[in-house]
Amino acid sequence: MKYQIIGKNIDVTEGISHAVETKLSRMDKYFVITDDVTCRVVVRSYKRGAKVEVTIFTKMMDFRAEVVDEDLYSAIDQAIDKLEGQMRKLKTRMSRKNTRMSLGKAIAFENFEAEKEVEDNEEVVRTKSIYLKPMSIDEAVVRMDALDHDFFMYLDSEDEKISIVYHRHDGGIGLLQAENDVKL
Repeated sequence: MKYQIIGKNIDVTEGISHAVETKLSRMDKYFVITDDVTCRVVVRSYKRGAKVEVTIFTKMMDFRAEVVDEDLYSAIDQAIDKLEGQMRKLKTRMSRKNTRMSLGKAIAFENFEAEKEVEDNEEVVRTKSIYLKPMSIDEAVVRMDALDHDFFMYLDSEDEKISIVYHRHDGGIGLLQAENDVKL
């Protein structure tokens, strides 16, 4: 796995780099390692504590964990634990559905165990269809706030792409846009 370690408000020292790579190397067993598998780690230092964002990019799927803690090294450990939890959850879901989709090309499922406790509360409990009205991003944000929702889906009037605006955990508004063209 290739590593990219980025520091924000902190210099990435040899010690931090070594700790990150050593601790993340235990994740190698979960992936079919090729040139396509990369890991980006962003470490941030605040007046009180640190934030670690770990994103593992594979050909078929990306995995991401974000942790804020008083101690940088503790945050790294917690982020890796989160990633391993995501992997176990994914394996459980895949084995429950008895399918591997196309993820088998990127993930070594045989190298990790499924979750011990299987929760059945992850089924789709509601389906809703909506008409995507063309509008600007500003109008979409106003509608999202008027509905008191965390996100709002719409059709962008400028480029006719399916878009979602959402409230970010760290404040501000985020925008997701579909890359593929919509056939109307």
